Amino acid sequence: MENGRIDLKGKTGLIVDVANEHSLAWAAARQFHGAGAELALTYLNDKAKPYVAPLAREADAAIFLPCNVSREGELETVFESIASTWGRLDFCFHSIAWARKEDLHGRLTDCSAEGFAESMLVSCHSFIRMARLAEPLMRDGGSLTTLSFFDAEKVVDHYNVMGPVKAALESAVQYLAHELGRSSIRVNALSAGAVATRAASGIEHFDELLNETIKKAPLRRTVDADEVGRAALLLASDFASGVTGEILHVDAGHHVEGMVFH
Repeated sequence: MENGRIDLKGKTGLIVDVANEHSLAWAAARQFHGAGAELALTYLNDKAKPYVAPLAREADAAIFLPCNVSREGELETVFESIASTWGRLDFCFHSIAWARKEDLHGRLTDCSAEGFAESMLVSCHSFIRMARLAEPLMRDGGSLTTLSFFDAEKVVDHYNVMGPVKAALESAVQYLAHELGRSSIRVNALSAGAVATRAASGIEHFDELLNETIKKAPLRRTVDADEVGRAALLLASDFASGVTGEILHVDAGHHVEGMVFH
């Protein structure tokens, strides 16, 4: 901290699953970079790489690797690279979420066991895996942050299987905070409001959600990616040194109103 400003100079951070310039992971990475942190960025696959490579250069990323958590060894390779390059890690930002199209668009009642398990492994258990791999690199403590959404708390139409999955993720945040706190590792989630990202484009009637947010949120507006990124910066910094196990809502206050729309 310097003159009341967030300063991450000398800190190292991993941002997992940057998709493009509109993704919330990139909004967070941009804030971390602006605060002086050294960064490692990952992208999903070769299809995503051309969109993310220019961003990695802009952020002066020391490590830039593919990371599909469904592929054996890719997440481990990222942490091996961090260990050999820096020998330590100060913070992680996890922004991975996935569901089969038929399970995302269909009723939870009809979700297959295989589809549910896949969504849980990719969207929730990957964060637990990250915590396990990060722990030995965070010898002086650190911060783990993941992205959640209001569907973890209340029903949001058209989110279907992702509701229970995000609820599990938020519960995992609390259990990880309990377990890792004695190592001075803080674990939190950002419950971000509706932001027009590539991931959001897969949600049916997403424009209705944006409109409902504008009508019902106390601030009478949606939030933008930069607001989520600044909150991620706060949680990674010493300004939030006493915050762990928290679900921080960055949603213009929408979560206090509740909503089910048809």
